[in-house]
Amino acid sequence: MRRERVEFPGHQGQMLAGRIDRPTGPVRAWALFAHCFTCGKDNRAANRIARGLAEAGIATLRFDFTGLGDSEGDFANSGFSSNLEDLLAAADYLRGREAAPALLVGHSLGGAAVLGVAGRIPECRAVATIAAPFEADSVLDHFGEALETIETEGEATVNLAGRPFRIRREFVEDLRSQTQAERIRDLDRPLMILHAPGDTVVSVDAARRIFETARHPKSFVSLDDADHTLLNPADAEYVAGLVAAWGARYIGEERGDSADADAPGDGTEVTVEETGDGQYQQDVRIGPHHFLADEPPDVGGDGTGPNPYELLLASLGACTSMTLRMYAAHKQLPLERVRVHLQHEKLKGENGPVDRITREITIEGELDAKQRERMLQIADRCPVHRTLHGEVQVETRETTAPGTV
Repeated sequence: MRRERVEFPGHQGQMLAGRIDRPTGPVRAWALFAHCFTCGKDNRAANRIARGLAEAGIATLRFDFTGLGDSEGDFANSGFSSNLEDLLAAADYLRGREAAPALLVGHSLGGAAVLGVAGRIPECRAVATIAAPFEADSVLDHFGEALETIETEGEATVNLAGRPFRIRREFVEDLRSQTQAERIRDLDRPLMILHAPGDTVVSVDAARRIFETARHPKSFVSLDDADHTLLNPADAEYVAGLVAAWGARYIGEERGDSADADAPGDGTEVTVEETGDGQYQQDVRIGPHHFLADEPPDVGGDGTGPNPYELLLASLGACTSMTLRMYAAHKQLPLERVRVHLQHEKLKGENGPVDRITREITIEGELDAKQRERMLQIADRCPVHRTLHGEVQVETRETTAPGTV
């Protein structure tokens, strides 16, 4: 997984701070994540869910709403309607830079927000809510006595999740003016509702009302004993896995950010790119396939994948085994299984270091001595073996990175 910080203008021109969690391999689709009320893009639940989606191939943008976290603006001048506009601005940003979000995911009041904005993002194919309220103004239940002060005096400081927030009357009026029931009824998108029965912040009854109001296709998933904030990492990872598996039915495949766009799929082109995680970790992409390469910890890597020489040995080993299988099939030999063990070492030679690869081949099956000897001769004829022993020309040139001039 690769992670990057981004900024884009919100609906009022203030810069909103975001974070993109990108799959190491091809991007199946893009998702837009809306965080819970007063939380932020970097809260634990948002972080773990976005990471889980990225690991499932779904690139995810999460960002701080106006006046929260690292985003510009005054929270006191924001409201639920401004959150919806910020989500639209985020969708526009993705649409222009990568691909419009096919999946919207919202947590708590963020869930109400994605329900409110889905109909205005035509590329959205599915919506998932986590512990979302049915009515946006249900958040006012947590204002306590400050609500009366806001209504009579125009504003007050409200303590939410241990932090003080300046709330104005316009904020309250905006929440009360929302038509969530109508939006849910007219959603016209597949909907997944995730909620814990014991949620003490937003009652599970809200999930029931959302489910009963929405049209099919719709799904409800009970989060068992999870709390409202998904503080337990296992709960957040469970949610990410469920949403990714469910969403795969609807979101399809995006190719705009996929490495497949650069590779013809015949295995002749390989793209290797730094992931940004660790010092040496690389993303290796070959057509529709991808995996990690790395260095071991003793040389500064994280050991998350094979090192370059191990990849070279793997290439020779795979080619050897495949070549023997093809030969056996052609000659109708009773070959049952091939195993190739390889080792690389540097030796001192008269004219400098010499690379030596030791290849041990195990051939299982009822083959006689002559057939086995012939198989070893055929092993030396595999294409990679010939390449290593032949003349190889490597041409190196610089190319312009995408998006630069």
